[in-house]
Amino acid sequence: MPEQLDGLEGADRTCIRVLSVDHHPLFREGIAAIINHQPDMALISQASGGQEAIRQHRQHRPDITIMDVRLPDLAGIDALTAIRAEVPAARIIMLSSLEGDVEARRALEAGACGYLLKTMPPSELLQAIREVHAGRKRVPPEVAAALAEHMGDDTLTAREMQVLAPLCNGNRNRDIGELLRISETTVKVHMSRILQKLGAKDRTEAIAIATRRGIIRL
Repeated sequence: MPEQLDGLEGADRTCIRVLSVDHHPLFREGIAAIINHQPDMALISQASGGQEAIRQHRQHRPDITIMDVRLPDLAGIDALTAIRAEVPAARIIMLSSLEGDVEARRALEAGACGYLLKTMPPSELLQAIREVHAGRKRVPPEVAAALAEHMGDDTLTAREMQVLAPLCNGNRNRDIGELLRISETTVKVHMSRILQKLGAKDRTEAIAIATRRGIIRL
């Protein structure tokens, strides 16, 4: 069930009206406390999943939506895409626990106005909300650095991602081949390309790099 915030629908329209989306209740409560303490902001609604976020955005039309990248039912970036399909001008800030470039790039390409880390201080979140509301974008320096570092890198193909995923569970080439119904030789070819694209010297390093960049999550 969506969390309704009584009385805030009639909030002063000069306030920045915010929708918060995160599946951790404690994190949502923290954001609520931070935002409602600001004289120029009001938290009008909260959601715990992607589908609920779409419904809440449709109902409340917030000025700013703050949404976790990782949600239990629908990925945050997919929810972002669905919301912007209905409201192209929607201003959405994505939150992540990872500094990796891959999810950040996906979010920004999907139309996110900001991409922040959950380790940020409250003051940075508030500044980002105000900047995005003013029509600017917000990306922290560490995320911008990661994006710049891998600008122009070859991305993994869908098949290479399918090979990489079971690799994280300790599967051998033969196991991966059986799982994907391809030959072990083909798996080795894909593995060689994965190592080359990630700049990894072996499978273990490939997993570490892919995790750090947000390509996969263990």
